[in-house]
Amino acid sequence: MFRRLAGPVAPAGLDGAFYRGMRVAAVDGFVLDVPDTPVNRAAFGGPADARGQPAGFPQARVVTLTETGTHASIDASVGGFRGGEPELAIAMAGSAAGMLVIMDRGFPGVALWKAYTQASAHLLIRARSSVAARPVQVLADGTYLARMNLAGQKGAHPGGVLVRVIEYRVDGGEVIRLLTDLTDPAAFPAGELAALYHERWESESSFRQVKTFQRGPQEILRSADPELVRQEAWAHLAVHHCLTRIIMRLAARERIDPDRISFVKVLKHARRSVIRQSAQTPVQIRQVMAMLAAKVRRKLDNGVRRLREADRRLKRPASKYSFRKAGQVRRPTRRVAAKVLTLHPALVRS
Repeated sequence: MFRRLAGPVAPAGLDGAFYRGMRVAAVDGFVLDVPDTPVNRAAFGGPADARGQPAGFPQARVVTLTETGTHASIDASVGGFRGGEPELAIAMAGSAAGMLVIMDRGFPGVALWKAYTQASAHLLIRARSSVAARPVQVLADGTYLARMNLAGQKGAHPGGVLVRVIEYRVDGGEVIRLLTDLTDPAAFPAGELAALYHERWESESSFRQVKTFQRGPQEILRSADPELVRQEAWAHLAVHHCLTRIIMRLAARERIDPDRISFVKVLKHARRSVIRQSAQTPVQIRQVMAMLAAKVRRKLDNGVRRLREADRRLKRPASKYSFRKAGQVRRPTRRVAAKVLTLHPALVRS
């Protein structure tokens, strides 16, 4: 079912969904707690303490290829806690053809790089300081070409790949290193790629929608059998993709950015419609969509985006954080200045 539903849904021109003609996607992963049965423990594994004893629940690992502009899942892989995210990500390389795929620093590796580039995908991956650290050629904009080698091998090696390294700082902080196969500094400016990297966090927003809102916070899956656990994980991904498609349809109808539509509101109304109607018909589905569109339209009548800031307020007065008392006038939180990205050009090294 997920394979039939999944895929990109962003229309051409949607902000955050495209970069210089390439659809932008992000690869990242999350874990789901599953019931602690012997078969689940054997199939998936889980975290362990310092003595190697099981700690907490077994966990299934899910890695997704997510469209950054919409949070739609293009592809996904489901494995166990013991399996690494890069291995699951490699299995999705064929679904990323023609896209610019962003990943964090847990993913760089020659096998993954070759899998995606051979599938006609482009990469923008954060890397640790020890990866591709020796410049082969410094480019005109201060970025440089370097060789990323197989794990544990130093110096030039025939099994490595040539990458472009972009280094920059955010607000004068630590140096962030990005690797990309887009080697032309004129066609793909370093400043644009550095600014684009933050779109990777859209995958985290997608995971929050699945784990916190859709599944529920601090919940474990229900299935005591590994095969049923996998079916449940795929079901969550399929439901999330369906809700994303509803959001995109509402956004297209109202001609607004899909970020203006609350995932939580759509989830609640979808749940209510399922409870009220045990058997869906095309007429009933159209009625539900009309109802959702009406609710979205009411929120947008004044043309002003809803306020997305609030005072910090916690239920526990003993917390170290301040909280808002009953009747206290609401004040906006402090406004954070825009981040300043400063490129960190490479020095010519002897």
